[in-house]
Amino acid sequence: MIGLEDRQALSRDIATAHRHGARLSQACEIAGINVRTLQRWKAGTGLLRGDGRPQAVRPIPAHALSATEREQLVRVANEPRFADMPPARIVPMLADEGVYLASESTFARVLREHGQNMHRGRARAPQTSRPPTTHVAHAPGQVWCWDMTYLPAFVSGRWFYLYLILDLYSRKIIGFEVHDSDDASHAALLVKRTALAEGIHAMAAKPVLHGDNGATLKATTVLAMLHWLGVKPSYSRPRVSDDNAFAESLFRTAKYRPEFPAAGFTDLDRARQWAASFVRWCLCAGTTTTTGTVASVMSAPRNGTPVRITRSCSNVMRCTARPANAIRAAGPARRVTGHPLAP
Repeated sequence: MIGLEDRQALSRDIATAHRHGARLSQACEIAGINVRTLQRWKAGTGLLRGDGRPQAVRPIPAHALSATEREQLVRVANEPRFADMPPARIVPMLADEGVYLASESTFARVLREHGQNMHRGRARAPQTSRPPTTHVAHAPGQVWCWDMTYLPAFVSGRWFYLYLILDLYSRKIIGFEVHDSDDASHAALLVKRTALAEGIHAMAAKPVLHGDNGATLKATTVLAMLHWLGVKPSYSRPRVSDDNAFAESLFRTAKYRPEFPAAGFTDLDRARQWAASFVRWCLCAGTTTTTGTVASVMSAPRNGTPVRITRSCSNVMRCTARPANAIRAAGPARRVTGHPLAP
């Protein structure tokens, strides 16, 4: 709906452009209206009175409730037996008694007009969620990411399991192990050894450990170990296709290396040797690889760009990454949104 002043201004501008040689249809298209709309404005009183729809007199439908019937609905809804019930329960109970006053939607509409349809029933009142708070990592050792991936074995149907912990800021692999079984005890021992090797017992602020919703990473054994170490766990993020982007990007880099055996590893020792050589390559080569929109930088940061971590009020975590060219220009800044399970 276009107001009267806007109509008159558009008509003047279109007329000016038309006088200077512009085609009327193209001038109307640029103005955002149709030629027939302009013709209708000029033929009637559209440029004098404006749109008449807001002032139109609309008759009340014959089946509309009267004022008395609306008052009766409100009075019935406020009876002691119905005072805490929503319309979805009031209407069936009245129907059992052979009484029909209005439909559920009409009940809800009338109660909403009187401000009485907010917290009816035993449902807890809706609460506004607070905006996420932010943690900022200015140096390594403040945020870790970890995950577990499958390594194929030479025997079909058998797998080896690579557990890996990555420092989110510096992209340094600070802990890894390869096992022949998927067990939470392996993850708990890896976290313990990594924490002792990184010296978090001497840190004033313990790191945050982000993982996905895998059962191994969320086991009670792992949570107990993290609580004992003082490490804050944080888990998967919603509404995204990849809830643990940084660790999985590193796994993709590992499995696309030329020396990765496509036919699988013959035994556990070979898998551990390959994992050790890959970690050595990451730490020594200082390479930068990009997979999709997630950039995995495995060299030290070039400046003091912080890593931002945002906690929300639910047990979720979000990781976002900038394109690789922005990372090369400004350093490996990362933002991780989530809620640590520990307070």
